[in-house]
Amino acid sequence: MFNRISWFKLSFILPVLLLALTLIATAQSVEVNQAFERGTEAFHRGAYERAIFEYRAALTWPGQHEARAHFNVAVCQHRLGRLREAVSEYRLAIKQRGGKYPTASYALGVALQSLRQHREARDAFAQAVEVSDGKHADALFELGLYAQAARDTQTAVDLYTRSIKQSKDRLPASHNNLGVILAGYGQMEDARREFEIALQQSRGKFDEARDNLSRCRDLISSKSQTLIADLKTSAGLARIGIAGD
Repeated sequence: MFNRISWFKLSFILPVLLLALTLIATAQSVEVNQAFERGTEAFHRGAYERAIFEYRAALTWPGQHEARAHFNVAVCQHRLGRLREAVSEYRLAIKQRGGKYPTASYALGVALQSLRQHREARDAFAQAVEVSDGKHADALFELGLYAQAARDTQTAVDLYTRSIKQSKDRLPASHNNLGVILAGYGQMEDARREFEIALQQSRGKFDEARDNLSRCRDLISSKSQTLIADLKTSAGLARIGIAGD
Protein backbone atom coordinates (compact mmCIF):
# COMPACT_ATOMS: atom_id res chain seq x y z
CA MET A 1 0.00 0.00 0.00
CA PHE A 2 2.83 2.36 0.92
CA ASN A 3 4.72 1.68 -2.31
CA ARG A 4 1.57 2.23 -4.35
CA ILE A 5 0.94 5.62 -2.72
CA SER A 6 4.59 6.63 -3.05
CA TRP A 7 4.58 5.75 -6.73
CA PHE A 8 1.39 7.77 -7.21
CA LYS A 9 3.01 10.81 -5.58
CA LEU A 10 6.16 10.36 -7.62
CA SER A 11 4.23 10.06 -10.87
CA PHE A 12 2.56 13.35 -10.04
CA ILE A 13 5.69 15.18 -8.90
CA LEU A 14 7.99 14.19 -11.78
CA PRO A 15 6.02 15.90 -14.59
CA VAL A 16 5.73 19.04 -12.44
CA LEU A 17 9.48 18.98 -11.78
CA LEU A 18 10.29 18.48 -15.46
CA LEU A 19 8.00 21.35 -16.38
CA ALA A 20 9.69 23.59 -13.84
CA LEU A 21 13.13 22.68 -15.17
CA THR A 22 11.99 23.35 -18.73
CA LEU A 23 10.66 26.77 -17.76
CA ILE A 24 13.93 27.61 -15.98
CA ALA A 25 15.99 26.52 -19.01
CA THR A 26 13.77 28.58 -21.31
CA ALA A 27 14.10 31.64 -19.10
CA GLN A 28 17.87 31.15 -18.99
CA SER A 29 18.07 30.91 -22.77
CA VAL A 30 16.04 34.10 -23.18
CA GLU A 31 18.19 35.99 -20.66
CA VAL A 32 21.41 34.84 -22.29
CA ASN A 33 20.24 35.72 -25.80
CA GLN A 34 19.07 39.14 -24.70
CA ALA A 35 22.37 39.83 -22.93
CA PHE A 36 24.28 38.90 -26.09
CA GLU A 37 22.04 41.09 -28.22
CA ARG A 38 22.55 44.07 -25.92
CA GLY A 39 26.29 43.39 -25.78
CA THR A 40 26.61 43.14 -29.54
CA GLU A 41 24.63 46.33 -30.09
CA ALA A 42 26.88 48.15 -27.61
CA PHE A 43 30.00 46.71 -29.25
CA HIS A 44 29.02 48.01 -32.68
CA ARG A 45 28.42 51.46 -31.14
CA GLY A 46 31.93 51.36 -29.73
CA ALA A 47 30.54 51.23 -26.17
CA TYR A 48 32.95 48.50 -25.12
CA GLU A 49 32.51 48.93 -21.37
CA ARG A 50 28.77 48.44 -21.73
CA ALA A 51 29.33 45.46 -24.00
CA ILE A 52 31.59 43.87 -21.38
CA PHE A 53 28.88 44.39 -18.75
CA GLU A 54 26.30 42.64 -20.92
CA TYR A 55 28.53 39.71 -21.87
CA ARG A 56 29.42 39.23 -18.22
CA ALA A 57 25.70 39.21 -17.44
CA ALA A 58 25.39 36.25 -19.81
CA LEU A 59 28.10 34.50 -17.78
CA THR A 60 25.87 34.47 -14.70
CA TRP A 61 24.11 31.53 -16.36
CA PRO A 62 26.03 28.30 -17.04
CA GLY A 63 26.06 26.75 -20.50
CA GLN A 64 27.83 26.33 -23.81
CA HIS A 65 27.62 30.09 -24.43
CA GLU A 66 30.32 30.74 -21.79
CA ALA A 67 33.23 30.34 -24.22
CA ARG A 68 31.68 32.83 -26.63
CA ALA A 69 30.96 35.29 -23.81
CA HIS A 70 34.57 35.13 -22.57
CA PHE A 71 35.80 35.61 -26.15
CA ASN A 72 33.61 38.67 -26.67
CA VAL A 73 34.73 40.18 -23.36
CA ALA A 74 38.32 39.59 -24.52
CA VAL A 75 37.73 41.38 -27.82
CA CYS A 76 36.28 44.36 -25.97
CA GLN A 77 39.24 44.45 -23.59
CA HIS A 78 41.52 44.19 -26.63
CA ARG A 79 39.81 47.17 -28.26
CA LEU A 80 40.23 49.12 -25.02
CA GLY A 81 43.96 48.40 -25.00
CA ARG A 82 43.77 46.20 -21.91
CA LEU A 83 45.92 43.49 -23.41
CA ARG A 84 46.64 41.47 -20.30
CA GLU A 85 42.96 41.31 -19.40
CA ALA A 86 42.21 40.31 -23.00
CA VAL A 87 44.81 37.53 -22.85
CA SER A 88 43.20 36.13 -19.69
CA GLU A 89 39.74 36.15 -21.26
CA TYR A 90 40.95 34.57 -24.52
CA ARG A 91 42.54 31.78 -22.49
CA LEU A 92 39.33 31.23 -20.54
CA ALA A 93 37.40 30.99 -23.81
CA ILE A 94 39.87 28.43 -25.17
CA LYS A 95 39.73 26.43 -21.95
CA GLN A 96 35.92 26.39 -22.05
CA ARG A 97 36.11 24.61 -25.41
CA GLY A 98 38.75 22.13 -24.38
CA GLY A 99 41.51 23.91 -26.28
CA LYS A 100 39.63 23.80 -29.58
CA TYR A 101 38.73 27.41 -30.34
CA PRO A 102 40.87 28.50 -33.30
CA THR A 103 39.42 32.01 -33.52
CA ALA A 104 40.30 32.64 -29.87
CA SER A 105 43.75 31.10 -30.26
CA TYR A 106 44.48 33.42 -33.18
CA ALA A 107 43.24 36.48 -31.27
CA LEU A 108 45.32 35.40 -28.28
CA GLY A 109 48.38 35.32 -30.54
CA VAL A 110 47.69 38.86 -31.77
CA ALA A 111 47.35 40.16 -28.20
CA LEU A 112 50.55 38.40 -27.14
CA GLN A 113 52.37 39.93 -30.11
CA SER A 114 51.34 43.38 -28.90
CA LEU A 115 52.78 42.46 -25.50
CA ARG A 116 56.00 41.38 -27.27
CA GLN A 117 55.59 37.84 -25.99
CA HIS A 118 56.53 36.36 -29.32
CA ARG A 119 57.23 32.78 -28.31
CA GLU A 120 53.80 32.49 -26.69
CA ALA A 121 52.23 34.28 -29.66
CA ARG A 122 53.78 31.83 -32.10
CA ASP A 123 52.47 28.93 -29.99
CA ALA A 124 48.98 30.43 -30.04
CA PHE A 125 49.04 30.79 -33.84
CA ALA A 126 50.27 27.21 -34.15
CA GLN A 127 47.40 26.06 -31.94
CA ALA A 128 44.92 27.95 -34.14
CA VAL A 129 46.29 26.14 -37.20
CA GLU A 130 46.29 22.76 -35.49
CA VAL A 131 42.74 22.84 -34.09
CA SER A 132 41.36 24.23 -37.36
CA ASP A 133 42.88 21.26 -39.23
CA GLY A 134 45.30 23.60 -40.99
CA LYS A 135 42.58 25.91 -42.30
CA HIS A 136 43.19 29.14 -40.35
CA ALA A 137 44.60 31.38 -43.07
CA ASP A 138 45.47 34.35 -40.85
CA ALA A 139 47.34 32.18 -38.34
CA LEU A 140 49.26 30.53 -41.20
CA PHE A 141 50.24 34.00 -42.40
CA GLU A 142 51.50 35.00 -38.95
CA LEU A 143 53.57 31.82 -38.71
CA GLY A 144 54.95 32.67 -42.14
CA LEU A 145 56.09 36.03 -40.80
CA TYR A 146 57.91 34.34 -37.93
CA ALA A 147 59.59 31.88 -40.30
CA GLN A 148 60.61 34.71 -42.64
CA ALA A 149 62.03 36.74 -39.75
CA ALA A 150 64.06 33.68 -38.74
CA ARG A 151 65.31 33.45 -42.36
CA ASP A 152 63.66 30.06 -42.77
CA THR A 153 62.43 31.11 -46.19
CA GLN A 154 61.39 27.66 -47.38
CA THR A 155 59.04 27.25 -44.43
CA ALA A 156 57.81 30.81 -44.93
CA VAL A 157 57.00 30.12 -48.60
CA ASP A 158 55.05 27.00 -47.61
CA LEU A 159 53.08 28.86 -44.92
CA TYR A 160 52.28 31.84 -47.16
CA THR A 161 51.19 29.49 -49.95
CA ARG A 162 48.93 27.59 -47.57
CA SER A 163 47.47 30.85 -46.23
CA ILE A 164 46.62 31.93 -49.78
CA LYS A 165 44.88 28.62 -50.45
CA GLN A 166 42.93 28.57 -47.19
CA SER A 167 41.82 32.20 -47.59
CA LYS A 168 40.58 31.40 -51.11
CA ASP A 169 43.25 33.82 -52.33
CA ARG A 170 42.14 36.79 -50.26
CA LEU A 171 45.38 37.61 -48.44
CA PRO A 172 47.32 40.11 -50.56
CA ALA A 173 49.97 40.41 -47.82
CA SER A 174 50.91 36.77 -48.41
CA HIS A 175 51.49 37.51 -52.10
CA ASN A 176 53.55 40.57 -51.21
CA ASN A 177 55.76 38.63 -48.82
CA LEU A 178 56.16 35.78 -51.28
CA GLY A 179 57.35 38.39 -53.77
CA VAL A 180 59.98 39.62 -51.33
CA ILE A 181 61.29 36.08 -50.83
CA LEU A 182 61.28 35.29 -54.55
CA ALA A 183 63.18 38.51 -55.28
CA GLY A 184 65.78 37.40 -52.74
CA TYR A 185 66.15 34.18 -54.72
CA GLY A 186 66.67 36.22 -57.89
CA GLN A 187 63.32 35.12 -59.36
CA MET A 188 62.38 38.63 -60.36
CA GLU A 189 59.59 37.87 -62.83
CA ASP A 190 57.84 35.61 -60.31
CA ALA A 191 58.29 38.28 -57.66
CA ARG A 192 56.81 40.90 -59.95
CA ARG A 193 53.70 38.76 -60.50
CA GLU A 194 53.22 38.34 -56.74
CA PHE A 195 53.44 42.10 -56.17
CA GLU A 196 50.98 42.72 -59.02
CA ILE A 197 48.52 40.24 -57.51
CA ALA A 198 48.84 41.85 -54.07
CA LEU A 199 48.22 45.31 -55.53
CA GLN A 200 45.29 44.12 -57.64
CA GLN A 201 43.62 42.31 -54.73
CA SER A 202 43.92 45.44 -52.58
CA ARG A 203 42.41 47.54 -55.38
CA GLY A 204 45.55 49.61 -55.56
CA LYS A 205 45.55 50.51 -51.85
CA PHE A 206 48.46 48.33 -50.74
CA ASP A 207 51.31 50.85 -50.48
CA GLU A 208 54.00 48.28 -49.69
CA ALA A 209 53.04 46.15 -52.70
CA ARG A 210 53.01 49.25 -54.94
CA ASP A 211 56.49 50.29 -53.76
CA ASN A 212 57.80 46.75 -54.09
CA LEU A 213 56.40 46.42 -57.60
CA SER A 214 58.08 49.67 -58.66
CA ARG A 215 61.43 48.55 -57.23
CA CYS A 216 61.04 45.11 -58.76
CA ARG A 217 60.48 46.61 -62.20
CA ASP A 218 63.58 48.75 -61.71
CA LEU A 219 65.54 45.65 -60.75
CA ILE A 220 64.37 43.80 -63.85
CA SER A 221 65.19 46.68 -66.19
CA SER A 222 68.58 47.43 -64.65
CA LYS A 223 69.46 43.86 -63.72
CA SER A 224 70.90 45.28 -60.52
CA GLN A 225 70.55 43.60 -57.14
CA THR A 226 71.08 46.76 -55.10
CA LEU A 227 67.36 47.45 -54.58
CA ILE A 228 66.42 44.03 -53.18
CA ALA A 229 67.17 45.13 -49.63
CA ASP A 230 64.60 47.91 -50.02
CA LEU A 231 61.72 45.51 -50.62
CA LYS A 232 59.21 45.59 -47.76
CA THR A 233 57.68 42.62 -45.98
CA SER A 234 54.10 43.25 -44.88
CA ALA A 235 52.84 42.45 -41.38
CA GLY A 236 49.32 42.22 -42.73
CA LEU A 237 46.25 43.27 -40.78
CA ALA A 238 44.91 41.37 -37.77
CA ARG A 239 41.21 40.64 -38.17
CA ILE A 240 39.46 40.16 -34.85
CA GLY A 241 35.77 40.64 -34.16
CA ILE A 242 33.22 39.41 -31.67
CA ALA A 243 31.65 35.97 -32.05
CA GLY A 244 28.10 36.04 -33.31
CA ASP A 245 27.19 32.41 -32.64
